[in-house]
Amino acid sequence: MRNILFIAFIFVSCANGSAKVVATNPVVEKKDTVFAFTTSADQNNLLTKSYLSLATSTITSGANNIALDPSIMYQTIDGFGYALTGGSAQLINQLSAAKKNELLQNLFNPQNADGIAVSYLRISIGASDLDSGVFSYNDLPVGQEDLSLSKFSLGHDTLNLIPVLKQIIAIHPAIKIMASPWSPPTWMKSNKNSMGGILLAQYYNVYAQYLAKYITLMKSYGITIDAITLQNEPENDKNNPSLLMNASEQANFIKNNVGPVFQQQNIKTKIVLFDHNCDHPEYPISILNDAQAASYVDGSAFHLYVGAVSALSTVKAAHPSKNLYFTEQWTGSQGSFSGDFIWHVKNVIIGTMNNWSKTAIEWNLANDPSYQPHTVGGCTQCKGALTINGDTYSKNVSYYIIAQASKFIPAGSIRINSSDIANVDNVAFVTPQGKKVLLVLNSSNTAQTFTVSCAGKTFSTTLAGQAATTYTW
Repeated sequence: MRNILFIAFIFVSCANGSAKVVATNPVVEKKDTVFAFTTSADQNNLLTKSYLSLATSTITSGANNIALDPSIMYQTIDGFGYALTGGSAQLINQLSAAKKNELLQNLFNPQNADGIAVSYLRISIGASDLDSGVFSYNDLPVGQEDLSLSKFSLGHDTLNLIPVLKQIIAIHPAIKIMASPWSPPTWMKSNKNSMGGILLAQYYNVYAQYLAKYITLMKSYGITIDAITLQNEPENDKNNPSLLMNASEQANFIKNNVGPVFQQQNIKTKIVLFDHNCDHPEYPISILNDAQAASYVDGSAFHLYVGAVSALSTVKAAHPSKNLYFTEQWTGSQGSFSGDFIWHVKNVIIGTMNNWSKTAIEWNLANDPSYQPHTVGGCTQCKGALTINGDTYSKNVSYYIIAQASKFIPAGSIRINSSDIANVDNVAFVTPQGKKVLLVLNSSNTAQTFTVSCAGKTFSTTLAGQAATTYTW
């Protein structure tokens, strides 16, 4: 059994030594107030708010001092959020109008003081394994093909996914969306099956046109796809749907087909490669080593079911001009709140951010109490951030994992330098409004006392064991 972790967040604004934060509950704001939001692995605190005071001090270093340096900047953040699977959209769309609006306002409205301001979503191109059934946008009887894509249709997505996305965009117009295919239409594949197989070379160009058509038609519904990956988990053929695509195949697909097609059609959607585990950084590096393929690529995406999160920095060191995205990590039906919260905050939030990622995305947004919907052969134990049961919903561990970041670190925030101290993990940001945000995690069983310094201002605090806090000033 894993130890319980306590996490707290505080926002701090060090410009000219002043601080101003809008509190969840109205309070009289005072100069040099630090707001702290804490979640503990034992669930006794769930985004619990407290207050600290900044003091003028010359402290800049020390064994127990976390020193922030806003002059040293790293990556700009695109956002934090979830995979909005077809199954998630189906469940949300079945809520009553009032309950659906309540939920979407809580999740996505940046102005909702009681909400969590999710700023990034990942959706599937066609079905993922967390749809109620397998489908593509060009399904045909066995033996047929449609090289002109005349039978292409988003019809399945118009039932649930597109209506829910349109409501989300109305609430948060600036939200960014990444789309990923789990499989091409089966008639393009070597095994003519939704599971496994490879994309046949003779269909590379028509599949590039398929992806372009998807982006263009989604735009006609008012949905802008900011980025796509070329294949979810290209080294995993055990899911339904799935596809195998090795690095050389993906490089050829990008440089000879997807890149040129997007360029010809003036499609600005970013092309992101890999989208799989951290144990094979050589996969994206080999593609980025191909100058022609790399010219079309924005960056690489990762999951963390295998490997170490430091693989992101390995890819960054090899190709510093290319971006990094963390796009998936699940919580399962057999996991505990305490164990999952600790591990995910340490790795999926703090770890990915300290290794150059622009996003942190949990898998997935919602399931029912039986962990449905899913395809036959899809994930049977994936636990959503929400459990939706009829017209009610409850919040699970992934809700709080993402909330500890999304509520306080909006898109456009920049990671800044923060020093390490023993026994705690941390990552720091400056927001577009000039606030400073420091997320600190104490995964030990013992309370840790430390100071935080920034631009001649300091505060001291004690963070209980097995907890996390976000500080903002």
